[in-house]
Amino acid sequence: MAEWNPWHGCHKYSAGCANCYVYRRDAKYELDASAVRKNAAFDLPVRRARDGGYKLKGPDDVFTCFTSDFFLDAADPWRPEAWRMMRERADLNFFFITKRILRFREGLPEDWGEGYPNVSIGVTCENQAAADERLPFFLSLPVRRRLIIVEPMLEAVDLRPYLTPAVEQVVVGGESGETARLMRYEWALDIRRQCEASGVSLYFKQTGARFEKDGKVYRIPRRLQFSQARKSGLSCTGNAAAHLPSPGGKNRARRAGTRAPDRPPPERRRKRKRHAVERQRAC
Repeated sequence: MAEWNPWHGCHKYSAGCANCYVYRRDAKYELDASAVRKNAAFDLPVRRARDGGYKLKGPDDVFTCFTSDFFLDAADPWRPEAWRMMRERADLNFFFITKRILRFREGLPEDWGEGYPNVSIGVTCENQAAADERLPFFLSLPVRRRLIIVEPMLEAVDLRPYLTPAVEQVVVGGESGETARLMRYEWALDIRRQCEASGVSLYFKQTGARFEKDGKVYRIPRRLQFSQARKSGLSCTGNAAAHLPSPGGKNRARRAGTRAPDRPPPERRRKRKRHAVERQRAC
């Protein structure tokens, strides 16, 4: 698996954005996550090695634009070229998540047709209002591979009207971070029942930092949120898709030839290390 972030930064859009992990990570290094910029790795999918082959080898899954939103209006000038690179690399499966699916047709390639077969799109629905606004439009679009992302899950959500054979998978997860909002076990369990009844695959990705079950609220450290979700047994295989691998992570970003989004520039790392040494000496 690889990660490709053609641009970085985003503008908060809806309730699910309140505790955005990109804003949290950038704030650690005194960066402004609302300043949208084109990344140096913009052309990563089509970069060539000395032997003439692509540096990013296929076939592979490429988690795309996970430090921004692919349909962000600030990225309108860059999106046509991003589409072109996806079309060129038909041996890679590009997967991105968006809250701005209503902007889908802005800059859509003329040859999109019924959708590129190597592009998977996930639409985030953090609450019922978001689901009812975004999913009817999403299901009407010419997209070959689509997923519904209920993360961060902020309340019980009824997906039954939208769980059609056109949906490969539902992904559910709680919110991470110190100020995370509560997620309840019964919400995820209800989604599990909806998916089973519809034959749609469910991937319970993470519990989030604050997770309630049987009336008790658990504070779950980041390192355990994925494993605890897995142990819950709520994930289920539907009629089509397999479980979606969790996005992000330093190792995958490094293999893809780009620095992980939470890793500061080298000069900033040296400065932080020097300050830490100076504090030690002062003690």
